[in-house]
Amino acid sequence: MRFLDGQTPTTDLTYDDVFVVPGRSDVASRFDVDLTSRDGTGTTIPIVVANMTAVAGKRMAETVARRGGVVVLPQDLPAEAAAESIAAVKSRHLVADTPVTLGPEDSVSDAMALLPKRSHGAVVVLDANRRPLGIVTESACAGVDRFARLREVLDTTVVSMPVDSDPRAVFDALTDHHLGVAILTGTDGELMGVLTRTGALRTGIYQPNTDAQGRLRVAAAVGINGDVVGKATALVAAGADVLVVDTAHGHQEKMIAAVRAISEAALGVPLAAGNVVSGQGTTDLLDAGASIVKVGVGPGAMCTTRMMTGVGRPQFSAVAECAAVARARGAHVWADGGVRHPRDVALAIAAGASNVMIGSWFAGTFESPGDLQHDPSGRPYKESFGMASKRAVAARTATDSAFDRARKGLFEEGISSSRILVDPQRPGVEDLIDHICSGVRSTATYVGARTLDELHEKVVLGVQSAAGFAEGRPLPSGW
Repeated sequence: MRFLDGQTPTTDLTYDDVFVVPGRSDVASRFDVDLTSRDGTGTTIPIVVANMTAVAGKRMAETVARRGGVVVLPQDLPAEAAAESIAAVKSRHLVADTPVTLGPEDSVSDAMALLPKRSHGAVVVLDANRRPLGIVTESACAGVDRFARLREVLDTTVVSMPVDSDPRAVFDALTDHHLGVAILTGTDGELMGVLTRTGALRTGIYQPNTDAQGRLRVAAAVGINGDVVGKATALVAAGADVLVVDTAHGHQEKMIAAVRAISEAALGVPLAAGNVVSGQGTTDLLDAGASIVKVGVGPGAMCTTRMMTGVGRPQFSAVAECAAVARARGAHVWADGGVRHPRDVALAIAAGASNVMIGSWFAGTFESPGDLQHDPSGRPYKESFGMASKRAVAARTATDSAFDRARKGLFEEGISSSRILVDPQRPGVEDLIDHICSGVRSTATYVGARTLDELHEKVVLGVQSAAGFAEGRPLPSGW
């Protein structure tokens, strides 16, 4: 990475402050760009979903891993729930999506409650032997009594194919089909999953993030209090592929001690820790045994740390400094927070990050854990909240005494409730992944890079004014 005409920025920069200068390139196609990271997490796209309760559940984890990223399960999950979520992700098919299922005697209201849980918009109706009887969609339920049975409304004219069918064959079979989703079955006719036309296309673009046994990968977070090593050991025993030691202020003695203790336990998985924003913070966490350092204090959409405390650092400069320190030692950083556009992800990679953490941007998708709600104008949304907010602190301290919970609740540095609208153009997390990866791939072609490392090495950046950033924004709709 270098700056245009040998410029040396005299102030710290955020993503909005910089731009990529196009250079001579022999990369003819976006599909010639390899988005695989080299940080040991197995990601084939540079996306890590942050360990936010309102974002990172097992549904999100399987979907993102199927497209090559990884999700970090929140540290607030009880041990049993974390183990169950990890097992669920590990059991999922690498191609077939996991549908919601009901029986023929279940009600239309049951189906209507579950349909928003899947971006493919279908409920598969099964018999007692888990063999598909048909599909129920929202349109099939329109104008129907909510107490009607699903056997009365299910569509039996479905495309059903073996689960090992070529995705292109599935795509072709759905070309003129009114449902747009195929049921994939096993050797005995039992349901294995579903696949849409777009899903079939994606199988040729993305490579799943899999472990040595060919199962989808998932990460899990622990805090810095209590039996940290015990929690970390249990998570790895349950199948977690990456451990993340997480606290808002990662450059503190308790964090360093926790990282050192987990590292000495030699659990055999990559160990990420943070958050920090300086080279010294990166050095101290690497010295303690981390292999990946999380960078970012205050840039998150749900975070109020900078306004409350004045603490933090513009994210581009923080990532660039920490990444330079990590690279010199053969280690890596994740850029955590502050990404609102595909360009921000590309710029974080340009600054030296091996992966980019995304939180609230993914909250408004079908795959996030919250229930789909609608505002007074009928627009769908989901609720999100910061992990240092009063709401999150209340959940994290549920076992404390009432006095201690009330005392801790006085100190919050995050938004407790925010409505994240579901984008009608990109309502699913896979739609956003397409959006982001398309941008990063295109950035690489402008730079002449075929890998993420080459993007960092070859990129030339310039510093721009606020007017320069505004000039690059498209005009609003209806202008």
